[in-house]
Amino acid sequence: MRPDDAPAAQPPTARRLDLSIDGRSVEACVWEPAGAPSGPTIVLLHEGLGSVAMWRDFPARLAARTGKRVFAYSRFGYGLSDPEPLPWPPSYLHDHARRMLGRVLDAAGIGQRVLVGHSDGGSIAAIYGGEAGDRLLAGLVLIAAHFIVEDVTIAGIRAAGIAYRSGLRARLSRFHRDVDNAFHGWNDTWLRPGFATMDLAEQIAGISVPVLAIQGEADEYGTAAQLDHLRRHLKTSPRIVLVPDVGHTPQAQAADRVLDEIDQFMHYISATRR
Repeated sequence: MRPDDAPAAQPPTARRLDLSIDGRSVEACVWEPAGAPSGPTIVLLHEGLGSVAMWRDFPARLAARTGKRVFAYSRFGYGLSDPEPLPWPPSYLHDHARRMLGRVLDAAGIGQRVLVGHSDGGSIAAIYGGEAGDRLLAGLVLIAAHFIVEDVTIAGIRAAGIAYRSGLRARLSRFHRDVDNAFHGWNDTWLRPGFATMDLAEQIAGISVPVLAIQGEADEYGTAAQLDHLRRHLKTSPRIVLVPDVGHTPQAQAADRVLDEIDQFMHYISATRR
């Protein structure tokens, strides 16, 4: 058989993991690429209304593209994970980075890792990267992450509240066991007056691993000021990608570009860690 006639490799499929933290269930899945993957596991941290299922086919495509194991989980209050009692404190992003993320990774048996965080997940990744002192952390990919709270961010979250009351709730209910817990935990907390002062400058300054930051030029929840804040406070030089004609979800709206950027980033990490 000629190489061109060889059957195509099967795309990675999700394998569910049964995780428990303090007796509470955490929804989690892992995607294994063909062959024997080596190097860091890619850990996906979802957005403020996200879950394992809301990554759709991105984890499988990412595993196939990079040849790396991909792990994703739903934070408490999201997806099929156990609920998180309301109201959530304004420190909920910091709390998860400081108290839960490392425990989830340990429970899943994740060794060397690269965190890929989208939106709220990007903020959690930045906080963890700057504070945890994790020797197993090899890099950070921050997609449409929030480092500060802008007026456009609050406007977008208020608009989401209107959408939730006029159809968004039904669409999100397919992805969350308790959709009201997920939505109000996120939306209500961001709209609390004290949340507007969030500033991750201190955490950014503590990051010592390579950073790839991706944002859409038409992001409805943030402007290039987010990237400027990252550049200003990060002590190393990040790879910055501003994608034209793309909004808050580059991994969906410009998936091929994002997959290529992460793949190149993973190669860079491998080369620098030899």
